[in-house]
Amino acid sequence: MPTRITQIENVRDNAKELEGNGRDQSSNSDIESQATVLKVEGTLRLKDTELLEKICRDVSGQTECPVTLDLASISFLDSESAAVLCRMKREQGVKLVGLHLFVGKVVELAEECEKAAQYLPKAGEGTLVS
Repeated sequence: MPTRITQIENVRDNAKELEGNGRDQSSNSDIESQATVLKVEGTLRLKDTELLEKICRDVSGQTECPVTLDLASISFLDSESAAVLCRMKREQGVKLVGLHLFVGKVVELAEECEKAAQYLPKAGEGTLVS
């Protein structure tokens, strides 16, 4: 199944505009509701996720708002793609929502691998044991 990325309108934005009646009130929930939400459907392989990373960077730069990825409709995610999603969370502040058990576990394992990798010796470095 091909990957499909759709920007969805945040319903809370419209409700708050109607409730506000022109009043300018800013709170944390207002800022969170201004996030750009992208719904991702299908399968995510490395090339797809790298494209998604570029899209998120561009959208965030244009709107100056955080990006949220709705991954509830993902049917497959490989470990390389999960690593890219973790990088997006870490570097761009992208929020991942709607993770199914399988997808959530793959992302969780990728995060743990990143954490563990910082403790491993770099290529070419030897470990001296006395």
